[in-house]
Amino acid sequence: MVCLGNICRSPLAEGILESKVEKNVVFVDSAGTGGWHIGELPDHRSIEVARNHRIDITNQRCRKFQAADFDDFDFIYVMDRSNFNDVMSMVRNEEDTYKVRLILDEISSNQLEVPDPYYGGDNGFEQVFQLLNEACSVIADKIVK
Repeated sequence: MVCLGNICRSPLAEGILESKVEKNVVFVDSAGTGGWHIGELPDHRSIEVARNHRIDITNQRCRKFQAADFDDFDFIYVMDRSNFNDVMSMVRNEEDTYKVRLILDEISSNQLEVPDPYYGGDNGFEQVFQLLNEACSVIADKIVK
């Protein structure tokens, strides 16, 4: 799961998907395309909205996406076009290219990108949670099959 700073959207996506799959079978992680928050906890509003849905993301620490992630993950879901372009600029081969997807492409939605709730109010975090929850349900179903 990849967003810009790895403090709002991607930590939520990581926590949501992790809550829908068997942790000992599926490894889920998140990262940011920027490195401003490396080592920090997710944003307190992401932690709170996750907690409101009985998901604990306080064990996560922000990290920056790196080319080695293409080796470690089968799928790389990005939150918006900007993240998509940043990750695609790091692909090394055709196989890497096939791994990168916009997360909302998994669902039927008028919304093409997960909005960044950082500068908005708390309600934006709930909206992001709902979008990601729907997408992660579809992803989890695909992984299980």
